[in-house]
Amino acid sequence: MDEGKPTGWNGPAAEGTGAGRPPEPPAPTVPPAPEAPPAADGPGPAPAPAVPDPAQPPGAHPGPLHAPDPYGTPPYGEPGPWAPAPPVQHPAAAPAQGVPASPPPPPAAPGAPYPAEGGAWGRYDPWAAAPLQHAGTPAPGGRPPARRGLWVGVLVLGLVAGAIGGVTGAHLEARRTTRVELPQAGPEPTDRAPDSVAGIAARSLPGVVTLHVRGGSDQGTGTGFVLDGRGHILTNNHVVEPAGAAGEITVTFSGGEVAEAEVIGRDSGYDLAVVKVTGVTGLKPLPLGNSDNVQVGDPVVAIGAPFDLANTVTSGIISAKERPITAGGEKGDGSDVSYVDALQTDAPINPGNSGGPLMDARARVIGINSAIRSADRAASERGQSGSIGLGFAIPINQGKRVAEELINSGKATHPIIGVTLDTEFTGDGARVGAEDGAGGSAVLPGGPAAKAGVRPGDVITEVDGQRVHSAEELIVKIRAHRPGDRLQLTLERGGREHRVALVLGASGGD
Repeated sequence: MDEGKPTGWNGPAAEGTGAGRPPEPPAPTVPPAPEAPPAADGPGPAPAPAVPDPAQPPGAHPGPLHAPDPYGTPPYGEPGPWAPAPPVQHPAAAPAQGVPASPPPPPAAPGAPYPAEGGAWGRYDPWAAAPLQHAGTPAPGGRPPARRGLWVGVLVLGLVAGAIGGVTGAHLEARRTTRVELPQAGPEPTDRAPDSVAGIAARSLPGVVTLHVRGGSDQGTGTGFVLDGRGHILTNNHVVEPAGAAGEITVTFSGGEVAEAEVIGRDSGYDLAVVKVTGVTGLKPLPLGNSDNVQVGDPVVAIGAPFDLANTVTSGIISAKERPITAGGEKGDGSDVSYVDALQTDAPINPGNSGGPLMDARARVIGINSAIRSADRAASERGQSGSIGLGFAIPINQGKRVAEELINSGKATHPIIGVTLDTEFTGDGARVGAEDGAGGSAVLPGGPAAKAGVRPGDVITEVDGQRVHSAEELIVKIRAHRPGDRLQLTLERGGREHRVALVLGASGGD
């Protein structure tokens, strides 16, 4: 009985009062749409107005879109006899396992806006056991697709990999919890061979000091070494020069002790100075070697404070001897130029090493580190300044004589031959000038050169058989000797070669 069913409602109905769901009958056919009978008296909601079908000809009376519900399905959802429209299944859903496929659909009723029951969308049954499926996925219990074997293989592979990972992790965890002790050498004697770098450093460091100099707006750092037990320390003149006459010099020993120092004497021509500390005990003077015994290739050790890194030890060899070098010259008048017949070494030397000792294999001082040849200006601007393996040291034989004179008199004497040299001469050798700076003769009257017969305009080419190529080289060769030493000069005059002998005189130092 179809009481209360609205006429012309275009959605599926699910009404009735039957209890339970009857067995599934075969799919009914859709009869022609008859004219809906008027609703019988009885309870129920007012009938919904009929929706005209645009496909029907005007004046035609539309029929119901669906056959009467043969199941008597109870209502569901919110209160009321009419259920909401159910969700629509996706097309081409596979039938559930064991359920026969629906028979082919009958021809659609004329004017029906939706596919007939059993079409591509299928019948929605809220009591069906099989859930809705996405298109292309098998219903539960259906035949698995061909790719199931692949997924099974992947699952097995994942299980095996997980098992291996678990075993490996357990093994690593066990190793982490195991105490590990690495092999290591035991205690050994700290003594080293006396002629090794470590042996030389151990004996020499107690006698090396670092100097911090301040004077006005100038300050600097350098190195020095102890000469005797009375507190005399030898260093470079350019290290202490910033202190001037009223500056401050602080000496720090290798063990960390600090003491104030004063300048005893200094000489810019040799770039050497002596300072003295007082009230300090336990001083360790360094033994002095003989630089005349040094040969090219001998091992050496340099000690100093490069860039204020105190007690720095480097090693190398003697690369050359009797290198004529000049340093200084910032004043412009030549009064601060130093001339050194230097020892060349490849032991790394940097700013702050100045004044430090250059030691031989027997831990004796054979030179005073004083100068380096650094990279050219372009390289320095690119941040490549510093040691390039060209360091120069004042031979200790020259340093010893100057240090003794500075300690004893506060000044050092310079050996001279008594001539004024032509610094603008560009030929090979050192030419004697025509006159001195005051307009007098370039050959000092009564001096060593005048007594030996040297004349203005002569070109000196050799000193004791060693070739000289410039005025600076001649000065270096002369200052490598002591006043009173006898020299033999080779000179050219009027295209002819002459040899003369002379005894070096002396001039007071600055």
